[in-house]
Amino acid sequence: MDLRNITDEAPLLQAIFSRNTEEVAFLLSHNEQVNALDENQSTPLHAAAYLGDVPIMELLCSSGADVDAKDRSLVTPLHRAAASRNERAVELLLTHGAMVNLLLRHSANIKAKDKKERQPTHWAAHLGHVEVLKLLVSHGADVMSTDRQGYTPLHAAASNGQMDVVKYLLKLGVQTDALNCSGSSALHVACQMGQDAVANELVNCGANINHGNSSGDTPLHLSAASSNGTLCLELLINNGADLNLQ
Repeated sequence: MDLRNITDEAPLLQAIFSRNTEEVAFLLSHNEQVNALDENQSTPLHAAAYLGDVPIMELLCSSGADVDAKDRSLVTPLHRAAASRNERAVELLLTHGAMVNLLLRHSANIKAKDKKERQPTHWAAHLGHVEVLKLLVSHGADVMSTDRQGYTPLHAAASNGQMDVVKYLLKLGVQTDALNCSGSSALHVACQMGQDAVANELVNCGANINHGNSSGDTPLHLSAASSNGTLCLELLINNGADLNLQ
């Protein structure tokens, strides 16, 4: 969802993007359509979740907003809440958590999948929103859920170097060597992306350093092929990676 020229939008969306809570309340009280769709099939609640505006979300939810509405990419407001990029400081994370909690209280589908079959847990993990991920898990989210490519939240966090999320998931006891559709583990992904700190954490937690994926590539192969893989390569060699695997 991109910020657009709000003068081209319906009055309710204009009020939301202007963060005008009073105007939103006024429009809703005068029967403005709370679930009106824009050209991307997004609802006003999608917009409020994207902005991280909890008071406006409260107004929309109490006025009958569909918390499970899906846009053209099958993204729900909960996906937006779990992955909002508008956090600028730690205190906004608390607002962000309140936003997710609000949607969950209104029975949002915690396992909703977007077009790539990613759940809110994948979005939170990839972007490093560990407190939001904890909140989702506390409401029953599946930390071993897979997207269309077979990525678990651990794969998602490992690929983007989200150490706090990786540590949290490992502490929960997730399968360290779970494989995606290419037969790659989180360690494969971390080494391919040059995420040496994550790779070190995975190795310390017993990740299989010699497993070959569907192409026969081990984490060592992927580290050697990566422009950022030097430290991962050193880590694997120091931990006994088999140098003779082809």
